[in-house]
Amino acid sequence: MRGIIYCMAALNLRLTDEEMERLRTQAAREHRSMNEVARLAVLGRIEDAERRERVLALTDQVMTEHAHTLERLKDL
Repeated sequence: MRGIIYCMAALNLRLTDEEMERLRTQAAREHRSMNEVARLAVLGRIEDAERRERVLALTDQVMTEHAHTLERLKDL
């Protein structure tokens, strides 16, 4: 039987006193740990950026594929 090795990464997050209090307040509001709230915030920001990148790439693709039609519509 083989064992599974988990690697854990650590992150030191430096917050001002005000930011720490806001995080503490939000964690209490959500009934979560401060770590969980911060982790979800980071993941949410990454997902938002990835979504924006996909939308921009698709927009470029559509504009390229339909450049002729878009040019004709511009003249109306």
